[in-house]
Amino acid sequence: MCGIAGAYWNANSKPIHPKVLDCMTDILQHRGPDGRGTYYRTFDNGSGIALGHRRLAIIDLASGQQPLPNEDETLWITFNGEIYNYQALRQSLESRGHRFRTDSDTETIVHLYEDFGPQCVEHLRGMFAFAIWDARQQLVFLARDRLGQKPLVYREDSGQLLFASEIKSILQVRASREVDQDALGQFLTLGYVAHPRSMFCGIKKLPPAHFAIFQHGRLRLERYWEPSLQHESRRSLGELCEMLRAELTEAVRLRLRSDVPIGAFLSGGVDSTTIVGLMQELLPHPAKTFTMGFSEEEYDETLHARQAASHLGTDHHELQVAAASASILPTLTWHFDEPFADSSAIPTFGLAAATRKQVKVALTGDGGDELFAGYPRYQTIQRISNFDRMPKIVRSLLANPVWQLLPGSDGKNGLIAKLRFRMGILRQSADARYINWVAYFRLAMRNELLSPEFQSQLNVHPEDAFLEILQASRRSAGTRAMHCDLQTYLPGDLLTKLDITSMAHGLECRSPFLDHHVVDRSLSIPFHYHVDPAYVKPVLTRTFSDLIPERLKRRRKMGFCVPLNAWFRGPLRSFAHDLLLSGPSSQRGYFRNGFIRSLLNQHMSGNWNHGDRIWNLICLEQWHRDYVDSATPPQPLATVQDHSANSRKTFHDQTHQYNPKDQKNANLEQPPNAVSTV
Repeated sequence: MCGIAGAYWNANSKPIHPKVLDCMTDILQHRGPDGRGTYYRTFDNGSGIALGHRRLAIIDLASGQQPLPNEDETLWITFNGEIYNYQALRQSLESRGHRFRTDSDTETIVHLYEDFGPQCVEHLRGMFAFAIWDARQQLVFLARDRLGQKPLVYREDSGQLLFASEIKSILQVRASREVDQDALGQFLTLGYVAHPRSMFCGIKKLPPAHFAIFQHGRLRLERYWEPSLQHESRRSLGELCEMLRAELTEAVRLRLRSDVPIGAFLSGGVDSTTIVGLMQELLPHPAKTFTMGFSEEEYDETLHARQAASHLGTDHHELQVAAASASILPTLTWHFDEPFADSSAIPTFGLAAATRKQVKVALTGDGGDELFAGYPRYQTIQRISNFDRMPKIVRSLLANPVWQLLPGSDGKNGLIAKLRFRMGILRQSADARYINWVAYFRLAMRNELLSPEFQSQLNVHPEDAFLEILQASRRSAGTRAMHCDLQTYLPGDLLTKLDITSMAHGLECRSPFLDHHVVDRSLSIPFHYHVDPAYVKPVLTRTFSDLIPERLKRRRKMGFCVPLNAWFRGPLRSFAHDLLLSGPSSQRGYFRNGFIRSLLNQHMSGNWNHGDRIWNLICLEQWHRDYVDSATPPQPLATVQDHSANSRKTFHDQTHQYNPKDQKNANLEQPPNAVSTV
């Protein structure tokens, strides 16, 4: 796991100086604190190639340095990720005459490219983003993994190509800071900027499951894999469960290959408990597991994680979020490069920091919700879709706007608020209902928020990309919503969050559910198998019943949430007002300032919960100050340890540690007595 950067320029474009390559590479030091390497060459015709690499050593600690060439140095690669089937690929390549100089998975890609060209990616089982310089054909080849676990951004302009793991690396080349206004509208809707856009005009994200070829001054993108959205298996549930168990077990086994210590995140949900349970079956020792807790009981998952750890016999550790603090925001903004409104980045950042102090690799349960109907909205969307089959007169009565006159707050669990929302979306199409479900600022509220001048400059509706995906499948409404999340929310939000927060601390996270063999199997499961009021995620619960404690099989979906509503009425109240109502914020021209003041007043009164929306606006304003208002490119944070210290006011820097031998007799309602510093 690493950070990559580089550039190619032709005779008619501006060359990149070696010192600029150094800046592009070293701004990514947090992604690869174990080493650095560069390859720089100019050619007689005025063109040139520059490759940079920051290394996080996981496999082949002694000889895995990059950039790495083939035997005759006509190919050079800079690679970020892990190829889990590289040993099998290596045997095949050696049988065809290739000779390896390292034991790394990186060299496997080089030789695959020699044999198969761009189609080399079809042979890879893993997470990856890489660039290959092909001197014979004078081209740069870029590729990104199927689900978008590893990031790759680029800027192409007038015969020059810049690329990197993170936007801040490209900004070292004095790239434009012009804000992509359509991306800003997308962020307000989703809380993140979806591929292929970024918040900067001209800088784009290579979409998941795509490769790109830059040759003769032109860039061509091609998709090499698509999730199987049309096929629905006719096998019995028992047969599907048996096949799923075999495939997920193999996915976990492949991801346990490491030359450094390995552990896992454990929330006590079905997903992470399943992954940790399979780890325990495959490892000769108790797995190290880590979880994050909150002092607010409704957000705290430590008890559930403790139950799972006790059931599985892991070496378990807990980290506690002590109190809200705005001090973490500039650090998160620096790492994400774009505004990012998923507030669970706060505890994930702290969890990664604590985990990294004991292990260098952690397995996660990411992807389980999107593949096995983990979000309650899937079943609700499926049920509401039955409304569309009712007679028109019945639909008109049920969808009457009078429901919107119901009193009551917009509370997190307010029954009236939920009823008002669900009756309101009955008037919409099935696909529009899904889009409204996931939006921070829905269309009507967005129209109230945005100034008329800014609205007139928008060319793209944020919902358009969702509609294209939702309408590409003829499966059930619930299944289409899952498929849409798999291709939008998962790579744009969840995997971005996981990559950025873990790599901020030099921690590699691996997600077995995202093995493309597991993904293809899960997408074939009919939606009705995912519906059982007695169990959460019934397919997973049935398949891995022996690994999941009985109480957790019926535990409702909780999510890794942050108590924003309480924080903005308490310790962060003044911070929110000062930032969002300040001169710089009010003068940007994006918003109607009266609406923002009204939003804050409604929230502080307790009549409405706007915590997520307030955080969305705060993240946008902080990003604007750090990345747009500043005249200089982002500067490196001194060390991982220094910027981790910025979060001390937010996180307890200790964990509760369990002795696996004592867990079966532990009092699960109380934290253990033994405490160890992590």
